[in-house]
Amino acid sequence: MRDRAPVPRGPAAVYARHQISQSPIIDTVRNLAETRVVSIQLPIEPADLLRRHGLQITAQRLAVLRAVCGQPHCTADVVAEIVRAEIGAISRQAVYDSLSALVDKGLVRRIQPSGSSARYECRVGDNHHHLVCRNCGQVVDIDCAVGYTPCLTAAKDFGYEIEEAEVIYWGICPGCREAADG
Repeated sequence: MRDRAPVPRGPAAVYARHQISQSPIIDTVRNLAETRVVSIQLPIEPADLLRRHGLQITAQRLAVLRAVCGQPHCTADVVAEIVRAEIGAISRQAVYDSLSALVDKGLVRRIQPSGSSARYECRVGDNHHHLVCRNCGQVVDIDCAVGYTPCLTAAKDFGYEIEEAEVIYWGICPGCREAADG
């Protein structure tokens, strides 16, 4: 009888199955070749963050927040899988409710590139943009232009005070380009 390698369990194993090369700051598209997996470090403890924003502290919300910060740009299904590995059973509805509460309080940002599921990240409040690979769906953050920001200057603002722009760039990531060339 052959010995079988142990099957990795827990949050680290789930993260490993869903890791997508990402970079928190990309100055130019050329830098994409140097992308890497990142996680966002919260400035304070997750429980304190929830408390400061008037949210009840629950194991589900804490686990959802940690999952989103540990795996930026993940879908709710990936969040659910990570949370289940960390705390055990959680319903899909509880994941969506937690994500919704975190988005409503501005602790998590929800993006939904055309044709894909909503994705969540805890990098909020800095008006950054995203670059999405048309082939594999990889998502990376791109900082908004500093100084003069044309993305915040609309041709016509219809009387609105513009506070944020959501820009999604589309292209082919280095990995998919290499696969196509190889």
